Amino acid sequence: MGRRRQSVTIKHVAADAGVSLQTVSRVINNEPNVRPEMKERVQASIDKLGYVPSIAAQRMSGSRSYLILALNDRERTIADWRGRQGVDWVDQMLLGGMLKCAEYGYRMIFELVDTHNDHVERELRAAIAALQPDGVILTPPHSDNPLIVGLLDQQKIPFARIGSRGGAAGIALTMDDEGSARRATRHLIDLGHRRIGFIPGSPEYSLSRWRVDGWEAEMAVADLATDGLLAEGDFTYASGVAAARHLLGSANPPTAIIASSDQMALATLEVARDLGIDVPGQLSIVSFDNTPVVRFTQPALTAVDQPVAETASRAVELIIAAQRGAPRPTEPTRVQGGLVQRGSTAAPPVAVHG
Repeated sequence: MGRRRQSVTIKHVAADAGVSLQTVSRVINNEPNVRPEMKERVQASIDKLGYVPSIAAQRMSGSRSYLILALNDRERTIADWRGRQGVDWVDQMLLGGMLKCAEYGYRMIFELVDTHNDHVERELRAAIAALQPDGVILTPPHSDNPLIVGLLDQQKIPFARIGSRGGAAGIALTMDDEGSARRATRHLIDLGHRRIGFIPGSPEYSLSRWRVDGWEAEMAVADLATDGLLAEGDFTYASGVAAARHLLGSANPPTAIIASSDQMALATLEVARDLGIDVPGQLSIVSFDNTPVVRFTQPALTAVDQPVAETASRAVELIIAAQRGAPRPTEPTRVQGGLVQRGSTAAPPVAVHG
């Protein structure tokens, strides 16, 4: 059996390049003020020796951990995973966040935190003490939780708040929820719809209100009434069933419904089927999220495409910039989504024109 290959350390690189440990560390960590020729010399030694920087070594060499901690809502995430409903929020977040971290030599660690737990502060302090992250990404509803925001601000850790318009602390990023709702509403108005119903998400999430605001604003621009067209939801399939039954069972039902999650849109499609309402002949449906499942329904659902990966990627960039001394953006960073048109939207029945 051959002798185990001795691992190459930063000391071997420094000796080979004829420079100090500090210089090698600055090159590895991509720090400014390293002369290009010095960078080339160190890089040549790294390539020749096959040196791979470990996070442990990087952490020991300075004050950075090269870890970014992403927090997600425990209850909802576990419910989604157990339900195996094709919800890909976490996948998209990891896709954007992990790839961007890798570009900068960072790692992303994902943790679930219970917003409703009285021990949320203790839980978060324990995670921070164990991981010593260089930055934290908060997702809704954590993004606007004053306990979490206050704790991170106090600890002087750069943190991004996805789905928040921010305030005095943290880096705010939105996925343009209001604009997306406006575009979805405008799409239906352009098709000829005049009675457009809306099923919002849980009021615990700020973005639920922003989507309602967008729908109301676009309806107002077109001089269309919204009375009796808003039905309560909380993102779940069951709430979508109740809301769709309420809207479609009214004396003057809508000819189109925008649902604030794919699960509620799927529920609306099922209720329409139960009531013998043809989609899109008699009812158009637009969903939010654009998770994989909406492509396989009959008909496939027109959906607002939430730019989750792009937003997580931008959050990582802004955290790393803050680590390097960049000033905190004063305005929220807005990452715009798209509207993917499929078979669930069409012109309303001729009788309702005019």
